[in-house]
Amino acid sequence: MILSSIFEASLDFLSAGISRASGWQVFIFTMIVTHITIASVTIFLHRCQAHRALELHAIPSHFFRFWLWLTTGQVTKEWAAIHRKHHAKCETEEDPHSPVTRGIRKVLFEGAELYRAESKNRETIEKYGHGTPDDWLERNVYTKYSGLGVVLMLFIDVLLFGVIGITVWAVQMMWIPITAAGIINGVGHYWGYRNYDCVDASTNIVPWGILIGGEELHNNHHTFGTSAKLSSKWYEFDIGWMYIRMMEIIGLAKIRKIAPQPKFDRQKLIADLDTLQSVIANRYEVMSKYVKFLKRAWHEELAYLKEKAQLESGFLNSSKKLLQREPCKLEATHQQQLSELFVHSKALKTMHEMRVELGAIWERSHASRDQLLQQLQDWCAKAETSGIRSLQDFSLRLRTYA
Repeated sequence: MILSSIFEASLDFLSAGISRASGWQVFIFTMIVTHITIASVTIFLHRCQAHRALELHAIPSHFFRFWLWLTTGQVTKEWAAIHRKHHAKCETEEDPHSPVTRGIRKVLFEGAELYRAESKNRETIEKYGHGTPDDWLERNVYTKYSGLGVVLMLFIDVLLFGVIGITVWAVQMMWIPITAAGIINGVGHYWGYRNYDCVDASTNIVPWGILIGGEELHNNHHTFGTSAKLSSKWYEFDIGWMYIRMMEIIGLAKIRKIAPQPKFDRQKLIADLDTLQSVIANRYEVMSKYVKFLKRAWHEELAYLKEKAQLESGFLNSSKKLLQREPCKLEATHQQQLSELFVHSKALKTMHEMRVELGAIWERSHASRDQLLQQLQDWCAKAETSGIRSLQDFSLRLRTYA
């Protein structure tokens, strides 16, 4: 009887664990703990440690470190170093996980392996891993026994849910390799929409940064790397930022930097030094708006290009996309195609050239403020006498940056 009771109790434990949770309860638990993990990665590892966009109180900082030790086994110094190198060497052969150089399939399905390979590069860790935690716990527990936490997590899951706890643990272990190492580092540099034409290929996957803690807004992040807030448009939602603001309200976080938000003085008629400073600080937003005015000019020219110039639809569609790209990124064949387009449209040629001239203003690092201001004022005057309505309207808007 005793052996039978023990056997039945063992079977009961293996089937449901000490929690005796239902299938739905196990599912909800899994979603909650994986969300805590991704929140820990985006808030602690990414925004706090890698980019210093915020400071965390000791309470959340130690919790995040402990939780990541349990659920990922990641070492803070290694993660921060590899991510900083990704930004420093983005889309080059030295980038640890760029789909541009390594292929989307490689990064999407083997992103975790690429991370582990780079973590063994001591030069990377020493060069880019500065400023991360180096206390007794980090040296003697989290780094020294980085794999012990995930083993402990396995025991906890099995204890709570029995055999199904192994599946819960497996999902926890796969969550970051799939979402961060695969989707963000892979898809986030391959497919999606772009608010800003920054120098790399980063994209926003969806405007609602919930599933992956806000990291879906990857183009925004690469444009403003040290910003604690990843959303930039009214329709974008960064749940990681929501958590940071909640912690800030109760004194557990201090925000150091967010992306600049342009301000306007609609009464301004002449660009001044404040205008210059605001335009340079918000240059990505400025260029994003310029592309919108360029699209408006395209639509105004389209009827003529179709009917009078008799250009084919395929040529026009591809030319429209090329016009929206950063001019410095255009290949020789693309430049040739645009040259053919400009033969038929002086307005589009002027807007393309003026875009290059505007971008050159903040690239002239050796010019004085007065010289840069004069160049900005000359640019506005040239735009407003161009006879191109879209360019004139953009120039009037540009004057109002404050």
